[in-house]
Parts: sequence; structure tokens; C-alpha cells
Amino acid sequence: METARGKIVKAAPRCADQTVQIYFESFSADVTKEGRAVIAAAAQQAKPCRVTGVDVLGLADSIGGGADGNLELSKRRAEAVTAALAAAGLPGAEFKITAVGDAGSTTADGRSRPLRRRADIVLHLASN
Repeated sequence: METARGKIVKAAPRCADQTVQIYFESFSADVTKEGRAVIAAAAQQAKPCRVTGVDVLGLADSIGGGADGNLELSKRRAEAVTAALAAAGLPGAEFKITAVGDAGSTTADGRSRPLRRRADIVLHLASN
């Protein structure tokens, strides 16, 4: 006699778009240990799905570097995240990489938004 407890139920993979954020240290484009863990988890979740595209948006805060330097930093962050996604085994997909530098990183009253030291990733997933 088989009971409900004895049955293993496997749910179908959830292949819906997934968004994750990777945070960076100030003035750095190096993916942290925590960032690599987030990327590895996202890549693992995407494996049973068809990856139809990946958007990577690099951002920077307004501290130091000036507008040109912060734009370059945000580009390097987006590129570092893209490389980390590939290294984590994300199934092949077309990457759209965008960098916005420090645009929008200061509040109306002139305060910097340090949480903009990040890259935003959107994995576009579909069922196989």
C-alpha cells in the first residue's frame, strides 16, 4: 500500500522571466563571492528552460569618477556579469548589454544612491 508520503512529486520547471541584481564594491567591477553565488543560482534555475535572451544593465553611483568614468565603470560591471553568467553555465542566449553610468544616481536633493553600484540581469525564459 503506497501512501501520499511515499510518492515523490516533481513539479514542472517554472520558466518565467527572472530578474536578479548583482552588487559591487565602490569603484569596482569585480563580481564578489556573493554575486557569483547569485549568478550560479540563476543559471541553475534557468537550465531546464529555453533562454530566449539575457538583458544586463550596468549602473554606477555618482561618487567619484565623473560622468565618463562612471559610464565606463558601469560598462565593465555589465561585461563582468555577462562573463560570470557564461562561466556559471547559463544555457546559450543572446545577450543585450547596456550601461547607463551614473545617470539617475542622485536624488532631487543631491544625495547619492549607493545601491546603484550594481548590474541588473533579466533572464528571459520559456518552456522547452
